[in-house]
Amino acid sequence: MWAASCLASCCAACACDACRTVVSSISRRSARIAYCALFALSLIVSWILREVAAPLMEKIPWINTFHETPSRDWFQTDAVLRVSLGNFLFFTILSVMMIGVKSQRDLRDNIHHGGWMVKVICWFLLVVLMFFIPNEIITFYESMSKFGSGLFLLVQVVLLLDFVHRWNETWVGYDEQFWYIALFVVSLFCYVATFVSSGFLFHWFTPSGHDCGLNTFFIVTTLIFAFVFTVVALHPSVSGSVLPASVISLYCMYLCYSGLASEPRGYECNGLYKHSKAVSTATLALGLLTTVLSVVYSAVRAGSSTTLLSPPSSPRAGEPLLPLENSGEREEKGKAKPVSYSYSFFHIIFCLASMYSAMLLTGWTSSVGEGERLVGVGWASVWVRVVTGWATAALFIWSLIAPLLFPDWAF
Repeated sequence: MWAASCLASCCAACACDACRTVVSSISRRSARIAYCALFALSLIVSWILREVAAPLMEKIPWINTFHETPSRDWFQTDAVLRVSLGNFLFFTILSVMMIGVKSQRDLRDNIHHGGWMVKVICWFLLVVLMFFIPNEIITFYESMSKFGSGLFLLVQVVLLLDFVHRWNETWVGYDEQFWYIALFVVSLFCYVATFVSSGFLFHWFTPSGHDCGLNTFFIVTTLIFAFVFTVVALHPSVSGSVLPASVISLYCMYLCYSGLASEPRGYECNGLYKHSKAVSTATLALGLLTTVLSVVYSAVRAGSSTTLLSPPSSPRAGEPLLPLENSGEREEKGKAKPVSYSYSFFHIIFCLASMYSAMLLTGWTSSVGEGERLVGVGWASVWVRVVTGWATAALFIWSLIAPLLFPDWAF
């Protein structure tokens, strides 16, 4: 017993030392990646609790306040929402604290980039505290999350458009035959993948003998979008390219598939209902991966004036996340340097991402059906994904024609 106690104490001490070493190694330049890692940790905790916390939560009296105990699904949803709420409050507090930070001499600049041991402890305490609040607050937060998730999807689309346009500009900027060939090959692959995928969607989601007009409408609309993208991008008056058009076409087709695969398993036009468990898991994994990548990309691009996160007047606009040279050392030490991006808006991205990840893990609804509820399955999930695809198409076309309609604006 004494030996076991000593071993446990040694393990705890080693764990604490490891944590201190990790947080102390987070520099000013890697702070944004650290925030992304903390967000990823919250997703892992949510996923684990969704799988294992239900039996324990059934025994907590201030959570299980019902005369008749709900099914396991309700407690799984509740656990995810409570972790998400703690994460949301953590980044909301940081966002409010960072309002108005314009100079690196501001004391809050050090809070944003340092104090990681305190931040991790505060994050942990907030998540734990959420399991002691009444169910009514969680229900209200769930309703809020549906709206916050819509905003995050809009930000996600803007980030994707920013990415594909910069990708195209980078390769064209090399002005070498190799990169032009690479651009053509990638564009061709995306177009082929788009049209081949549409064939599979027609096969899976418009079975013969059933009236599947809605599914046909979704698929045909996406194909029309792909055609319109190409025509507009190649128009002589538009400074477009086939690479962004092809990538956005493939992404819209993926959203169409994701929406159709989210149709209820009892729906006669859902040809994947026999594999709905695997489809639900795959859709969830892809959704979470896309969320993490979007958040990471927003952090990496936070130093660029072309994104939502950076003021155009920033002298450090366009500075990479991990520059090889410390440009600040070349400036006068006594000169107040402005921040390179909006810290407050940076944390708002994480707030919205926390809501969106909760909706992904709970299937956009708290309703509990018979048997095991599949994540991401239901008409709410269908329409969220389909409308996101339409919004992506609208924003992409707008990004192409807006310079023609408003030549005096800076895009």
